[in-house]
Amino acid sequence: MIDVRNAHKELGEFSLRGVDMRVETGEYFVVLGPTGAGKTVLLECITGLYKLDQGEVWLDGEEVTNLLPEERNIGYVPQDYVLFPHITLRENIEFSLSVRGAERAFINQRVEALSNLLGISHLLDRRPRTLSGGEQQRGALARALAPSPTVLLMDEPLSALDEGTRAELAEELSKVSSDMGTTVIHVCHNFDEALELADRLGIIRQGRLVQVGTPAEVFRRPDSEFVARFVGSRNVFPVEAVQAQSSNIRLAGGVTLRATTPLEGNGLLATIRPEEISVGRAAPTEAANVIRCRLRSVEDRGRFLRLHLAGDLSLISIMTRQAFASTGVTEGDEVFASFASESVHLFPA
Repeated sequence: MIDVRNAHKELGEFSLRGVDMRVETGEYFVVLGPTGAGKTVLLECITGLYKLDQGEVWLDGEEVTNLLPEERNIGYVPQDYVLFPHITLRENIEFSLSVRGAERAFINQRVEALSNLLGISHLLDRRPRTLSGGEQQRGALARALAPSPTVLLMDEPLSALDEGTRAELAEELSKVSSDMGTTVIHVCHNFDEALELADRLGIIRQGRLVQVGTPAEVFRRPDSEFVARFVGSRNVFPVEAVQAQSSNIRLAGGVTLRATTPLEGNGLLATIRPEEISVGRAAPTEAANVIRCRLRSVEDRGRFLRLHLAGDLSLISIMTRQAFASTGVTEGDEVFASFASESVHLFPA
């Protein structure tokens, strides 16, 4: 278990500001945030590479705030891997065990087990410069896991890999976490990566942890405009009035929507995730919310299409190619956008 309490750290113009974060034993926790938000600094404070100006770090019920990095039993995989270039991959993996004085038989057993788990047994006698990015990353992961750390911290472990290698290594990271029961904090900026791996995730902004929850909670129920837009919910609208008894809300501009559990009060925003909006030529009779629009443009995003809809309520919808083709709709057509009441989420402005 990792417990970060009221962590503060000033580094020039940047600062961590009162971060509280608890990661349970065996949990896979992903930290997401824009560049410069403090993701790497947070990891380096947990490892002890930076000493906190204020606050505490606890590991498995023991305060480690003032311990040196090597005394914390934390495995750390930095973004650039940092394998020693002048020795073999085997020697890299052995390194932390050797400096701890482990017996040769145990070292050999540990290297064999980790190299088999990560599929790098055939690479052990090669030096890092002869390895691909994915192979180096597996080696760095094996080295971090060799001393059986209480916690594994990884900074953008998949960011420098091609899509195929990234998918393979993501599966291996999940397997390592589940098979070894290791508590993991994984920093990234890739939403698909976070959804695939995280038990829970945290969003960090300007040195503050602004929301923590399961991937579904954070992506579908953001609690601020920043989080909503950061996780791709680009349909965000000011709310003028809430009719609590009928579960209706009125947006700026006069459009009325039905929401399942609207908040009460002033100063609210409403959001609808793009992938929860269906588009078609006919207005569906069973939908709670139906908006007449014109399909202004279709943006090809590779794996999906992004539809820009103009009308009383301008919306963005995301559809697969197959789903869009089945509608028979083309740019410029009048269409109906529909979505469930559960898809309308309210939060304070």
